[in-house]
Amino acid sequence: MSATATVVERARLSQSERSDHVDALFGLAFPFQLEPYVFQMAADLSPDYRGGFWEFYALDNGGFYMAPESESPFRVQCPNGFEGELSGDALGLVACLYAYSHLSFGSPKPAATTYTRMYHRLREYVMEHAEAEAILQATD
Repeated sequence: MSATATVVERARLSQSERSDHVDALFGLAFPFQLEPYVFQMAADLSPDYRGGFWEFYALDNGGFYMAPESESPFRVQCPNGFEGELSGDALGLVACLYAYSHLSFGSPKPAATTYTRMYHRLREYVMEHAEAEAILQATD
């Protein structure tokens, strides 16, 4: 008998769904801590990132991530030595993984627990992503 892996699915959140969704997951930590941290992380990782519109995604395992909307890839340089190009979606995944990881260590217990949970849920989704290998290299 073989174990079957469950594929994590994502759903793009509409403009009208975004606020309620992130409020339910993070409360005020989203606009005051997580969102600006993710934006700054994207800027720190990619010299090509200059702001713009971000898509929000809910994962069916309870996870969440956001990614810059872009047709062009981003050059990425990570503190771990990874250098390469990532799509906007993959850059968002990397920025969110970094943010969840860093914030899980530097936040009070309730928020740290949420960030830790989100990190693991997002990483589960990443394992099936088309750019999984590059995302894992950028974050490991």
